Amino acid sequence: MTRYELAHPPARVGGPPRHVPRPRRTRRPVAFTLVVAAVGLTAVFGVYPLLDRGDAPVVQAVDQVLDRGRPGSDGAGSTGLAGGDIPDGAATLDDDLPAVTNLDADLDAAVREAAADAADDGIDFWVTSGWRSPAYQQQLLDDAVREYGSLEAARERVSTPELSEHVSGKAIDIGPTEGAYWLIQHGTEYGLCQVYSNEIWHFELLTEPGGACPALQENAGG
Repeated sequence: MTRYELAHPPARVGGPPRHVPRPRRTRRPVAFTLVVAAVGLTAVFGVYPLLDRGDAPVVQAVDQVLDRGRPGSDGAGSTGLAGGDIPDGAATLDDDLPAVTNLDADLDAAVREAAADAADDGIDFWVTSGWRSPAYQQQLLDDAVREYGSLEAARERVSTPELSEHVSGKAIDIGPTEGAYWLIQHGTEYGLCQVYSNEIWHFELLTEPGGACPALQENAGG
């Protein structure tokens, strides 16, 4: 056989037609696709970086499918303003912000009463943090891990979404420093208590007006 014949073999007689329709591909369910993507990202980047839920592409895709954090949703997947962030870190109790409007009603009433009395003493009150969505609380924890180098160190300053009373709307952070110290001194008159020894600004409604506050916890890590 010549080289030409080796390079150009004759067509098979009775072979398949030149165009053979390909079998139709079945689309995989969205959930299966997202799980595969999550496994791939975990293999490449490790487990913990996926806790940065606001930026993770897999979580963004899930949010789009489940419609989290959009108008009309419960806000659980929201960050930023809708998730409880306060622009410039200060708000009044009358500001129309989710961080304020989603506060527990009893806590809100107690803080308003305390703020009015503090104003009579020439002390300003403002809210530096109030209600937070689970997603925003997780974002704060992830940021703290990056800043302090470990989850253990971060937990001394920021609680988890499952444990934080900010997520339930039953915790509030008060500024400025003079306002926080005023509330530490007078808070029991309204049932308001400082919770953590390393956070002079964090208050919860933990006793009856005129009662005694529980002993301080060392930090948010318990």
